[in-house]
Parts: sequence; structure tokens; C-alpha cells
Amino acid sequence: MPTQAAAPDHYENFPVASWLCPPRLRPPIAAIYHFARTADDIADEGDATPAQRLAELSAYHADLDAVFAAATPSARWPQVFGPLAHEVRRFALPHRLLADLLDAFAQDIAFTRDARAYADRAELLDYCRRSADPVGRLLLHLYGVHDTQALRQSDAICSALQLVNFWQDLGVDLRRGRLYLPLADCAAHGLQRADFARFAPLASAAPPPVALALVADEVHWARALMREGAPLVHRLPGRIGWELRMVVQGGLAILDKIEAQGFDSFRRRPTVGKADAPRLLWRALRMRA
Repeated sequence: MPTQAAAPDHYENFPVASWLCPPRLRPPIAAIYHFARTADDIADEGDATPAQRLAELSAYHADLDAVFAAATPSARWPQVFGPLAHEVRRFALPHRLLADLLDAFAQDIAFTRDARAYADRAELLDYCRRSADPVGRLLLHLYGVHDTQALRQSDAICSALQLVNFWQDLGVDLRRGRLYLPLADCAAHGLQRADFARFAPLASAAPPPVALALVADEVHWARALMREGAPLVHRLPGRIGWELRMVVQGGLAILDKIEAQGFDSFRRRPTVGKADAPRLLWRALRMRA
């Protein structure tokens, strides 16, 4: 099996094993990325049924368990588990954090299958705790950072990034039968889940003002959560601090773009690209403790 992961080949909002990362940490970061990216593809890509996706994800989970049991995983995903096993040995990566990611993917499949939505912000954040926060904790583990405050701030940044992705992809997710807007927040704006069927992502008519006001509230929530975690950039030395500055500013830039288009991400998905890099770098340089 290969012992080094290939370069990322999907669009990403934020840097993945970028040039800011120390060279010795690029292989484990790439291995973690490909582990999560492949699981996401199992859960989300193609035309498999929910039962098939869950079965595939269960087999994938068994291979993860095999890696940590020092056993031989199946031959189905050598490009994932070869590099991951190598980095698990080198850096003692925590099993629970990687398994949490798979639990979150399985929950996503089940929620979509059953047309479920999140009751409130607490329930959505519990999903983020498993779908996003483990990534930040894995990176801190690689850098040898384990204190409680750093972990809490990392969780805030990662949960905020997950929320950013949700509010960025509202139209895409609705088309796939998913609603991540908390039902309690919807109700506070006089909306029910059934109302969102009318907000077809490619429709020419704008969503009603109450829907835009709801998205505005969610954007403000994500921005506040990001700012809660942002002081972490000043506590991490060298390259990791600068990498994290760019991640934070990339997330905030997406929120700014959602706001600039009137909080209508039902019909248009905002993204960051190379043209945004100078502004992100300038904002990263200006971040103060």
C-alpha cells in the first residue's frame, strides 16, 4: 500500500497542507484530509442508496479500526489507509477523533434518508462536534498543543467553519433534500421546513424577506463563533499561527460574500478564490490579540 497521500483534488475554501505548513507535517495532514474526503464522497457522491452508503461507510470504519489494531485493512482503499496507517504510527493520531468523523457522516446519511432536520442550535453544534471539531483537534495534536483553552478555541473555529459551509451551500443542500437551518430558528422567523421547498436554488424569484432575515441571523451566529475562537491564532507559534489566520479569514470572507449578496445563498453559492488572496492576507496580517 502507498505510504504517502496524493495532493488534494477537490475545491476547498481553506488551505489544505499548504506551503505554510511545516514540511514534516504535510504527509499526516494530507493523510487525514484524504481519509475525511473519501468518507465524505462515500456519504455524498454518486447515486447509491442510503443503505448502500451506510454499508460502505461501515466497511470503511472497519478498515479504520484495523489500522488502530495493527491489523491489515481491506484492499478497497489502499490510497487512504496505507498513508493513514503510516502517519498513525509516526504521530500516534487519536482513534476517537477519526471515528467521530465517520459517525458524523453516518448521521448525515440517516438524517437525509429520513428527511430530518436539527431541532435547535445545540443539536446542530453537537453534529459539528463530530463533523468538524476533530479536524482542528487532530491538527493541534500534530503540533503538540493540548491545553484546554486551545482546544475550546479550536472547536469554536471548526464549528464556525462547518456553519459557514452550511450557509454557503443552502441551495445545494436543499436540492439534495437537506436542511441545516435549525428548526427553532426557522420557527422564530415564521418558517417551517415545508416552506423551503419553494426556494428552488435556480428559481428566478428571490426568497422572501423572512428567509433572508433567517440567513442573516445564522451568518451573524457563525461570525460570532469564529471570532470567539480567533484568539487562538496568537497562541500558536510560527507557521501554524499563520495557517490558522488564513483559515479564519477565509471563513469570514465567505460570510462577507453571503452578506454582500443580500444573504441569498439559496440561489447563488459564494466562494473564495485566488483573486481574494491579497485581501485575506492583508486581513490576516492585521489580526491583533
